[in-house]
Amino acid sequence: MRRESVAIGHKSISYLVAENVTPAVRPPPVRNAVFLHAFPLQAAMWESTLAAVPEGWRAIAPDYRGFGRTPMPVGNSIGLSDLAGDVIDLLDRLEITQAAVVGCSMGGYVLFEILKSAPRYLGAIGLVSTRPGADSDEGRSNREKMIDLVVREGVGAVAAQMVPKLLGATTQHDRPDLTTRVNDLVVENTREGVKTAVRAMMERSDSTPMLGKIDVPTLIVHGVEDTLIPPSEAEGMHRAIRGSQLELVPVAGHLPNLERSELFEWRLWQFLNKT
Repeated sequence: MRRESVAIGHKSISYLVAENVTPAVRPPPVRNAVFLHAFPLQAAMWESTLAAVPEGWRAIAPDYRGFGRTPMPVGNSIGLSDLAGDVIDLLDRLEITQAAVVGCSMGGYVLFEILKSAPRYLGAIGLVSTRPGADSDEGRSNREKMIDLVVREGVGAVAAQMVPKLLGATTQHDRPDLTTRVNDLVVENTREGVKTAVRAMMERSDSTPMLGKIDVPTLIVHGVEDTLIPPSEAEGMHRAIRGSQLELVPVAGHLPNLERSELFEWRLWQFLNKT
């Protein structure tokens, strides 16, 4: 696994990449998978998944603007469509015409934007701990409070509020090391990046009407102990997306790829290898 970055116009995108391709079989075909991280984490949340990349695959995990090592550009406000555009620009720069794209939580929201604007890039999708609907009035109010919190007190205050919600009760009780790791992945992000991401999520549109139009292989993964987004949301997407596969992960909350990494990786790569 290595860290790379590309400059595209006035922006820079940093990303992790891992590949498992025997030199003797080069040149490609190489199959590509892209992993979009949850809020308020960063691409490093996918390190274990990338380390398990099977033979014949290249896996890429970008940091959003203001997260991880991707700088926050100066300029206009940023929406989910802009973050989706960054992913598409990265694929174009890497000469990837089609990929399996997996989005966790906010990463799922970015994935829905790609489905709306550039579905030709998607050979398969993974929806992890996410939902298609827009925020409720209560949800929007809570987002406003979080924006105020990060402006007043910084990213550490957001971490203190979010980390207990990101991890399942079992994980919090049994794995203090993972709690510390997730906290570190949050506090390393920029205040402006977190604030911008909260507003982008708050202003997102309802993607529910498009679920019935999805025609690529789809895996839905959700932790049984998720308190941020209930498993019923995953079950609803499974009913709406024809031919989709649903994996409810026991003893996991909002981050099943970290809380049950071996099970998550086995199920994900098994699914992708069959697409």
